[in-house]
Amino acid sequence: MFTRAAKSAKSVPSAERLAFLQRHRHPLFFSPRMEFFWAPSPNDNHSLVELLRQGGVIKSQRVAEAMEKIDRKLFVPDKAYAYMDNPMPIGYNATISAPHMHALCLQLLENHLQPGMHALDVGSGTGYLTSCFAIMVGKEGRVMGVEHIPQLVEQSIENVKASAAAPLLESGRLSFHVVDGRLGWPDEAPYDAIHVGAAASEVPDALLQQLKPGGRMVIPVGDEFQELRVIDKQSDGTLKEWCETSVRYVPLTSRNEQLRC
Repeated sequence: MFTRAAKSAKSVPSAERLAFLQRHRHPLFFSPRMEFFWAPSPNDNHSLVELLRQGGVIKSQRVAEAMEKIDRKLFVPDKAYAYMDNPMPIGYNATISAPHMHALCLQLLENHLQPGMHALDVGSGTGYLTSCFAIMVGKEGRVMGVEHIPQLVEQSIENVKASAAAPLLESGRLSFHVVDGRLGWPDEAPYDAIHVGAAASEVPDALLQQLKPGGRMVIPVGDEFQELRVIDKQSDGTLKEWCETSVRYVPLTSRNEQLRC
């Protein structure tokens, strides 16, 4: 995702990390005393998915199966914190979103991630959510990840190679590209599903143009006050949209602006 948090790919010191996680905590899984608590503590990907199901975040079997198949630990630099329900810094002033946000977005897009469908992930980061999309659309589908940090694209490809989505990468059904995400990826448009992982002041017109009639986009919108907006394009090209929830994302911006932070 095009997000800003860490100044480099190095591990964040403990006190700084705790402060970061507190700022982005999810109340279901974070205690007021800065102690992380899970019942039971998630020490593997299966436990994480089960807790998200028990908490009502994951409602669909298909979403659960995709998150089970794509082990989050393969896509984060700090393996010790892989299964915490919090965003994590991934370097280059970027983060990977918290698992509950990934689950929510997968739920919102599930009907548009059916086998054979096409999806675009804007700000693909380490490739985690993009890989979940690929698992859901399957070997007849097509998923494009776009990310404007070349090093993250390189890392995401290596991450995917170690994951259950590797065959889809090898076959070309899943691919990653270095590009300003605000421009989308018109070469493979239109898309049944578009996900955007950073907050836009307004929805980029290029992305709306690349959304297929009958398709859905999930995008955080706003500056100081943000909302996760769901946009459905009707068969006649008109748009129907609503706010799913209030959120807290960093801005969707240029590569230079991101790296200056």
